[in-house]
Amino acid sequence: MSLDLAAVGRQSEAVEVSWTPDDCALYALGVGAGQDNPGQELAYTTDNTHEVAQQVLPVFGVVLTQFRARGHRIDIGSYDPAHLVHAEQEVSVSGPIPVSGTLQVSSRVAGIYDKGSGALVVTETTGTVAGAAQPLVTTRSSVFIRGEGGFGVKGPSAAWQRPDRDPDKTLECATRRDQALLYRLSGDHNPLHTDPWFAGRAGFPRPILHGMCTYGVVSRVLLNAFAGGEVSAFSSMSARFSRPVFPGDSLRVQVWNEADGLLFVVENAEGTAVLDRGRFVTH
Repeated sequence: MSLDLAAVGRQSEAVEVSWTPDDCALYALGVGAGQDNPGQELAYTTDNTHEVAQQVLPVFGVVLTQFRARGHRIDIGSYDPAHLVHAEQEVSVSGPIPVSGTLQVSSRVAGIYDKGSGALVVTETTGTVAGAAQPLVTTRSSVFIRGEGGFGVKGPSAAWQRPDRDPDKTLECATRRDQALLYRLSGDHNPLHTDPWFAGRAGFPRPILHGMCTYGVVSRVLLNAFAGGEVSAFSSMSARFSRPVFPGDSLRVQVWNEADGLLFVVENAEGTAVLDRGRFVTH
């Protein structure tokens, strides 16, 4: 098995992706909205309350561009899918995502980098409303593939430094034991998150939670805590997946308020970082 390094710069054909209010609500439930109190976060979880119009969690844009747009996959060579893990994710939006609509989605392989024990493959994806001058959703996703390193192409290192002080705020959030089963209904059917045999092949004692589910949970918690739940305030979010989260784990989000946005690190109950190098930007 080997990766095709010539895939760098390769562009996919555009595919059309549509969604409904129910898709938006299902995603919100999948990342824990209303989990503690079903009467809260109704703006994300239902379209039939007279108190507030339905809103879409901005990170749902990753689902639309990376997991619903199946036809835009780019061939990067051959590898064992059990050796692939999500490494980093960034998402930005140019405005609120409507509760229903259609996007034209296309991707480009931005880089394939040698990380010694494996390869880091970086893909940039855009989702654009027909006739719009700029994308509504832009994502940059990195996956790490074990055993595919050794080809000598080193990548850039992003600037991020943990502040030398205690967090300005610490937020607590929980995941459910069945969280992965609910989240997968939004489009990510990777068996690593549901099949014990497949998880064992990947070296895990049981299925792990989708990294993008953890990412979505954290984005929701940060949006509620620092923007009053206003989706129109969201600009971008990025983070690195540093350790697996298991369904049912409790999480602690440590946040530093910096001039260029919120920096954050997410730890599990043992104090191990599961998401780090986090940045959450509002406007």
